Amino acid sequence: MEQVKVKDYTFELYLKHEVIQQAINEMAVKIKADFKGKDPLFVCIMNGSFMFAAELMLAIDESYEVAFARYSSYEGTSSTMQLKEIMPVTQSLEGRTVVVLEDLIDTGYTMQCVKDRFLNLGAKEVYIAAMLIKPEALLCDVKTDYIALEIENKFIVGHGLDYDGFGRMYKDIYQLKQE
Repeated sequence: MEQVKVKDYTFELYLKHEVIQQAINEMAVKIKADFKGKDPLFVCIMNGSFMFAAELMLAIDESYEVAFARYSSYEGTSSTMQLKEIMPVTQSLEGRTVVVLEDLIDTGYTMQCVKDRFLNLGAKEVYIAAMLIKPEALLCDVKTDYIALEIENKFIVGHGLDYDGFGRMYKDIYQLKQE
């Protein structure tokens, strides 16, 4: 589809699934090599990263442990710059190497807070793997260790990303159409 309507906005095609999948597969090769012989805990940040995390885990194809957590700092189309912990990670992070799986890093605020939180919970080290990053939008000095794709500072939906809970299920990614 070239355009989709999500709630009261129209979005136009931005990234096709094949491009996203290729970038995730390339990321998987790097992660697999970097963590060979280690026992990392992958933490999928819900809800947005569920598609990215599933595709990455399938591409890595190893026996690693996966956990889930849910944080929110968005309302509508913008960040509130306040982190809400909705579902904490339930596995112990004590002494673990943790790889946080995030769908999109724009301001960097959520990932900076999550990384600090995980280190305070006893993680030995915390790495961040993001499907997408918006370098122009970064407001925090957060290091993203693995990046599938860098994108423009546009509001997007699809491939796990949403607008007020809608639009996640598209396999492609769509950007807000400028009227």
